[in-house]
Amino acid sequence: MENLWASWRSDFVLGEKEDYCIFCKRGREKKRQKDLILYYGDYSFVIINLYPYNPGHLMVVPYRHLKNIENLTPEEHSEMIKLMVLSVRILKKKFKPHGINLGMNLGAVAGAGIEYHLHYHIVPRFTGDTNFLPVIGETKLQSVDINIIRNALKPEFDRYMKKS
Repeated sequence: MENLWASWRSDFVLGEKEDYCIFCKRGREKKRQKDLILYYGDYSFVIINLYPYNPGHLMVVPYRHLKNIENLTPEEHSEMIKLMVLSVRILKKKFKPHGINLGMNLGAVAGAGIEYHLHYHIVPRFTGDTNFLPVIGETKLQSVDINIIRNALKPEFDRYMKKS
């Protein structure tokens, strides 16, 4: 068996942890200008991952603090799926990825870095985005600054917000 290492996430895994839920805190602070949140829905929001696997790595997060997917209401789950589809549409338009991973890690053993507040991941994939640098150099090359990503995506989400 081969191992796939994601050592660029070591700052997140080994770093100091907040003693509050980062998603609950971000979901309540709807007026922040420099935040990574791209869209506020009725039941959930879209946020840029601060520790991305790739540029444009987004997450759809319910406002309610839930660990188990089976506790989502039909309305919450429906909106989260709609926001995932919207996120995919916008990522394809703005960044033209060669593929996209969608998913949810439920529980620490399933890969959840934040296991106490469930969330969907939307990860754009590009040919050659996996290479030797994270494994040998213990470095993940982030080719696009997170503020550039936000500035490219936010207007698209704002346009959608005006339509709905």
